[in-house]
Order: sequence, then structure tokens, then C-alpha cells
Amino acid sequence: MKLLMVLMLAALPLHCYAGSGCQLLEDVVAKTLDPEVSVPEFQQYVQEFTDSEAAKNAVGEFKQCFLNQSNETLQNFDLMMHTVYNSFWCKLF
Repeated sequence: MKLLMVLMLAALPLHCYAGSGCQLLEDVVAKTLDPEVSVPEFQQYVQEFTDSEAAKNAVGEFKQCFLNQSNETLQNFDLMMHTVYNSFWCKLF
């Protein structure tokens, strides 16, 4: 499960780097962290990036990992993502 999370988090910045725009990345992170967004809603939101039932299930498990976290953990993760967005390396792109 941890490997899945690492792979998903690694793939999202690469999608941003590919030229789709970082707003998409920020929107996906916001939906991931929002405890009001259910697993099916999240799967629907990212369906254009899932090309198989296995990928859809992986996205569901990914979202469920975040639903299982405390609000403090979600806030810390959000802070980390904003720190990455505002980092020197991210601003180069």
C-alpha cells in the first residue's frame, strides 16, 4: 500500500511537468485531501487517467488511505505539498 502511494505521488508531478498545467495537480491533491470527497467521487474525478479496472481500484485504495488519516495528518500533507509547489526546483518549470 505504501508503494502504491509513493508511485501515485511520483506520477502526479510528472503529469504536471509534461505540460498539462499544475492546476490539475493542485486540484487532484485537494480532492485527495478533502474528507468530504468519497472514494467513488474521487474515482470519477480521475477516471480519464485510469485505463483499467485495476487502476480504478488502485485509485480507490489511494483515496481510502487518505480518508483513514487524521485531520492533522491531512493538514501536514497539504503543507508539504504547498512547500513543494513553492520550492526553488518547482519554480524552475
